[in-house]
Amino acid sequence: MHSGHSRGQAVHAGTFLRKRTIVMDAELIRDPAEFQRILIHELFHFVWVRLGNPRRRAWQNLIETELNRLAPGELGWSAEWRKQAGKRSGRAWRDYLAESFCDTAAWFYTRQDHGEFTLAKRFRARRARWMTGLAVTSLPL
Repeated sequence: MHSGHSRGQAVHAGTFLRKRTIVMDAELIRDPAEFQRILIHELFHFVWVRLGNPRRRAWQNLIETELNRLAPGELGWSAEWRKQAGKRSGRAWRDYLAESFCDTAAWFYTRQDHGEFTLAKRFRARRARWMTGLAVTSLPL
C-alpha cells in the first residue's frame, strides 16, 4: 500500500472513516505484535472522530504543553514525521493531533517495546494518565 503523497510512501495500514473500513498489509500477519499495535492505532482513528471537541481540545492542550517543553520523540512514526514538520495550524496540525492520539493509544494498550516509541518517559507518563482518564465506553456509538 502507498500513502497519498506524491512519492508514494509505503504504509502498513489505512483507515477510511466514511466507509468504516480499515485496510492492513497482509504481511503484518507474520508479526502478531506489530499487527496488534497497528490495528489498535487504526481503530483509534474511529475513537478520535467520536471524542468530541472538549476531549480533542484537552488532547491538544497536552500536546501543546509537550511542544512548549520541547519534548523529544513520539510514540509512533505516523506522529513523528508530522511533529517534525513543526506546523501548529491547519490540516497538518489536526493530522498530527489525530496521529499522536492514535499512536499513543497503540503504545498504551499494547505496552510493547518498539523502536518507534521515542517519546521521553516523563511525557509518556503524562499521556498514560490522560489515556487512563479517557472513558472510551462513554463515547457515543
